[in-house]
Amino acid sequence: MADTDPDELERRIARTRAELAQTVDAIADRVSPKRVAERTVADVKSRAGHFVASVGDALGVTQKPVEYADTAEGVWEEERPNLAPVLIGVGAALVVGAAIVLWRRRRRLR
Repeated sequence: MADTDPDELERRIARTRAELAQTVDAIADRVSPKRVAERTVADVKSRAGHFVASVGDALGVTQKPVEYADTAEGVWEEERPNLAPVLIGVGAALVVGAAIVLWRRRRRLR
């Protein structure tokens, strides 16, 4: 049999409204541009850190933990890494990427 007590129905309605409001707030927070941007920035920083670590491992550069008190000049006091191979690799990747883009554009125009 249905519960027809008006006070109980009002409490259920109020509870349902509160739950619905929480759900709507959670959805709005999740899709807000600011939150999306924050999550994207955090993801990019994490991926960049992993990429830098993998490049360092590939080049044989050991990472030195950096203390907050270290100055920018003091980070590489012991040994400076040789960045030439990294810069050559990045340049080569850019040249190959540009060549592919140009080649695809030419194929579309034909």
